[in-house]
Amino acid sequence: MPIRILLVDDHTLFRSGVRLLLQRQPDFEVVAEAGDGVEGLKRAKELKPDVVLLDLNLPGLSGLETLQLLTQDLPSCAVIILTVSEEADELGQALRDGARGYLVKNIDADALTAAIRRAAGGEPVIADSMTAKLVEQFRGQAGQVAQASGNSDRNRLTARERQIVQWLARGASNKVIARELDVSESTVKIHVQNVLKKLNLTSRVQVAVYAVEHGLYTEE
Repeated sequence: MPIRILLVDDHTLFRSGVRLLLQRQPDFEVVAEAGDGVEGLKRAKELKPDVVLLDLNLPGLSGLETLQLLTQDLPSCAVIILTVSEEADELGQALRDGARGYLVKNIDADALTAAIRRAAGGEPVIADSMTAKLVEQFRGQAGQVAQASGNSDRNRLTARERQIVQWLARGASNKVIARELDVSESTVKIHVQNVLKKLNLTSRVQVAVYAVEHGLYTEE
């Protein structure tokens, strides 16, 4: 089955270029385009795509507002922000609101297609230029809240689940986590589902953000 993609961007020429690029991939199907958030939501609900490429700068309903409604109504859909903005605040807010990825429009073609495939498979995708900004933004907050909330988080999660959280915060896939912890991928998947449920989160990226904010993130 091809990966079904919806493009939401107010620049017609940009959408056309991305569509042409994606249609060259045998495993991609661009199911629709939309020039604003309202139309994007309508098309997403009708077509239920696997991936939505969403710009932040949209007329009327903003990109972040569109994202919030998309993740609320279609939680299984992978929303990737594709924007010119490299602001850490917008990156952090998008991830909190459930985006599975955040890419910058200067991305090259191969990196974009690879990111779409990874996001469709459940992995978070963040532009290399934004990763350091993400960690720095939340590291500063982590020290302030770690003592206040860290103990309750540790009580909620088992020791294995805390390991899973730390690997998710590094952006690791289920396959990598399974190899590192010497367990099966299906076991990792169950642990990830338990973590999401216990922390009341909806995506792996949100877990990564949560880990840094609450002092659960560790670097190797």
